[in-house]
Amino acid sequence: MNVVVDTSVWSLALRRRRSSTTAHALELAELIGEGRAAMLGPVRQELLSGVPAPQQYEALRDHLRAFPDVALVEEDYEEAAVFFNRCRARGVQGSNTDFLICAVATRRRLGILTTDTDFLHFAKVLPIQLLSPRESLSG
Repeated sequence: MNVVVDTSVWSLALRRRRSSTTAHALELAELIGEGRAAMLGPVRQELLSGVPAPQQYEALRDHLRAFPDVALVEEDYEEAAVFFNRCRARGVQGSNTDFLICAVATRRRLGILTTDTDFLHFAKVLPIQLLSPRESLSG
């Protein structure tokens, strides 16, 4: 199964500090090696937003170009709105990008890898499959 990787995990993996050796970052490396890591355009945008120096931006942009975006269609955005409304009716809040991740993953039967605990709340309302780092990588 391919896996939509949330911004939180990409951010951990792309840091040059010790956090890039976390279980989630190691799991991302495994998914990349297996050709199963899926990138969404809004996640790419979040990763590139706020990079202060043009050289850093260009280096990150060029690095991320190795990962083609999953092609999004109208139904993805419509399902994201349905998910937003369903969660809101149950008192669960989230960002548009988070609900788009949920919609794309659900429509394409993909797992989601994230460190964002909001997704635990979404999973109580939405039919998403959250993945944990593999046992062999986390301990």
